[in-house]
Amino acid sequence: RSTVPMPHRTQMQIIKRRLVGKVGKDRANELRLILKELPGYRSGPYADIRKWVNEEIERSSVRSKAVHRNSIAVVRQGAAQVALVGKPNAGKSSILHALSGIQIAVGEYAFTTLRPMAAVVRIGGVQVQFVEIPGLLAGANEGRGNGRALLSVLREADAIVFCHDAAEPITDFTEIQNEVEAAGITKPSVLAITKLDEHEEGFDFSAAKAVSNLPVIGVSILDDDSLKMFQDTVWAMLGLVRVFTRHRGEIAPDPIALREGSTVHDLAEELHKELAAEFSSAKIWGPSARFSGQQVGRDHLGQDGDVVEILT
Repeated sequence: RSTVPMPHRTQMQIIKRRLVGKVGKDRANELRLILKELPGYRSGPYADIRKWVNEEIERSSVRSKAVHRNSIAVVRQGAAQVALVGKPNAGKSSILHALSGIQIAVGEYAFTTLRPMAAVVRIGGVQVQFVEIPGLLAGANEGRGNGRALLSVLREADAIVFCHDAAEPITDFTEIQNEVEAAGITKPSVLAITKLDEHEEGFDFSAAKAVSNLPVIGVSILDDDSLKMFQDTVWAMLGLVRVFTRHRGEIAPDPIALREGSTVHDLAEELHKELAAEFSSAKIWGPSARFSGQQVGRDHLGQDGDVVEILT
């Protein structure tokens, strides 16, 4: 007796959830297990999924070898990648641990972190990858402290959080910002003043704003409100919107992250290329709809919090 497989779009969402946080050999092994579980169709949507899984196995194997050869390779995960950048002992590891809960060496001495550390954090239901870049030094562009290699990792990020210890001179931050700018790296950025809980005298935010052309926020790993503000600031920097899909009256629990200005067609492309080619309209609930269940065309612009049901 044959079993009817689940809808291919649902299967694809499940596969992507299973891969979250898995890199290198672990990711390749999980993909091989998924491949064994898939129906053996030679055409149609499930054939496309099998092809995608096989391609991902090959990519994961290549990336695994690259990580082995080059200690600074970082495999992207989630909807976006945010780099935590600063001088050694600027509080980057503590923030990454507070946001994600992963075990990271944290010490009161420079160069606790010797290679990029990555963790996926859920912000508003969307998975965002934070990557802690080992401490940058003045002269990074000339290769000091393995600076060129670290800057190459930074180039791949979608946004940058410059981390600065509240107890240190603000000139420490300007040195690092100058190195990043000299490397020609321009990303949405913010300056986070860290370790506020350790700085009893209080931090002069006006001085930080005077030397920086970036938004300035304070963060303490012991203050949940400041961590929440930190996440909200990062989310605003990324320029993403959260869109929920609806199928047969049921709304998916997790949103899909799209760039601001994305259309219903872009959402369909994110779900499946075949769906993007087939559909003609959609129903919308939420901020971009004039009324609940408004029927819209392919070029309708989505907004954060929309619920979309694609009609085929």
